[in-house]
Amino acid sequence: MSRDVERLTASNPGAMTLEGTNTYLVGRDPAVVIDPGPEDPGHIEAVRGAAERRGGIGTVLLTHDDDDHLAGVDLLGIEPARPADGETVAGLTTIATPGHAAEHLSYLLPDGDRRFACFCGDLILGAGSTIVGPRRLGGSLAGYMRSLERVGQYDLTVLYPGHGPEIDDPRSKIEEYIEHRLMRERRLVAALDRGERSRRALLGEVWDDVPEQLRPAAAIAMEAHLEKLDEEGRLPTDLRD
Repeated sequence: MSRDVERLTASNPGAMTLEGTNTYLVGRDPAVVIDPGPEDPGHIEAVRGAAERRGGIGTVLLTHDDDDHLAGVDLLGIEPARPADGETVAGLTTIATPGHAAEHLSYLLPDGDRRFACFCGDLILGAGSTIVGPRRLGGSLAGYMRSLERVGQYDLTVLYPGHGPEIDDPRSKIEEYIEHRLMRERRLVAALDRGERSRRALLGEVWDDVPEQLRPAAAIAMEAHLEKLDEEGRLPTDLRD
């Protein structure tokens, strides 16, 4: 089955956005727009032009409400649909994938017999790993791990991420993402079991491969890991709030 998908990448590169935010146009007569992107008139004009060549915009969908995915909505001038988990809109089936954000959604596009392409937003990136914060920031590592496992239950042909190139081996990438978080957890638990309690020391030991400019993001990730351990009753009592 031929996928009728076009990707436009916004000019908002950065450590978290990679080359920029990906906007996807799916189908035609009319097209679906997934994640309009940032408040960038040039990008929105490109999206509008691509959509016109596809017969206009019928539906706008969001994977989540971070500004780099949502802020272009006003410029586009079309209110996004807000489908529920399991709801099908314009041929795309919605699956709730919280973790990076509480409201995070992914969308499945049929791509053969019981196979799907998946628009996964910031659940999985085309390169590197995504940030998952604690609940106070709208994230949840426990929820994120469940979302990876849920997406992994489908027979996927490709992942279309919110940032970076498409992923042609979805199963391997999902397994890689799960193992990456479990590796951090194993190292964190080992340090805690050894008696380390300094958060600065824990960060330096467990996230020792993270560049200095990304240490603040790593500190947020560590908070999410500690929160998950607490929720599971595995956090040392002297670290509980």
